[in-house]
Amino acid sequence: MKLWRTPLDVERFRIPHGEVSILVERCKGCQLCVRYCPRDVLEMSDGINAKGYHPPRAKSPERCVACRLCELICPEFCIYVVEVDRE
Repeated sequence: MKLWRTPLDVERFRIPHGEVSILVERCKGCQLCVRYCPRDVLEMSDGINAKGYHPPRAKSPERCVACRLCELICPEFCIYVVEVDRE
């Protein structure tokens, strides 16, 4: 994220990074996770699961900040985020 100025205490904080995991066979293709992702990490894939739906996929996983909004909004509980340490 580009800031218009650098905060004085920027070295005290770190930006979290997350790894998105999707249970493809559980997904029903509602696209809520794709629409409401604040960092535009997800997109709908071209593949089809056993139910006949297009599940999401991570198009830019490096942008994930582990906000877990996709977990909260998914009605089928088919997506989860694990915070990873990139140091």
